[in-house]
Amino acid sequence: MQNRATLTGYLGQDAVLRTARNQTPFTVLSLATHRTWKDRNSGERQSVTTWHRCVVFGKLANYAGTLTKGAFLQLEGEIGVREYFPRVIAGSTEAVKKTVTEIRVFRILNLDRPAKAGRSGTAA
Repeated sequence: MQNRATLTGYLGQDAVLRTARNQTPFTVLSLATHRTWKDRNSGERQSVTTWHRCVVFGKLANYAGTLTKGAFLQLEGEIGVREYFPRVIAGSTEAVKKTVTEIRVFRILNLDRPAKAGRSGTAA
C-alpha cells in the first residue's frame, strides 16, 4: 500500500520556518491548487481553488524556507492527519480536540521559469 500525493500549484504566502518542541526545524507551506470543468447541465465553466497545508522537515525544510508567495511548485509527499489540543485560553475550562490534514513533503520541484538576463521583472 502507498500513501502518496502530488500537488501542483502556487504558494499563497511566503514559507514559514518554525521549530518543533523537540527543536527540530520545519517549514509550513500554503499551496493553492485550482481545478476547472464545464458543467454538463448549464454548459458554464466552473472552478474551485483548494488550499493545502504542507509541512517540510529535514534538510529540505531549509530550501523550502526560502520560497516566496506566488512560486509555482510541484510538491510530492504523504497525506497525514493529526490531532492536537490547542493551548487553553485563560477563562476557558474546556480543551477541544482539533484535527488537521496536511501533506508531509519529501520532494519539491520549482516550476517557475527563470528570468531572462537583461530583462526587468519576471518571465511570463
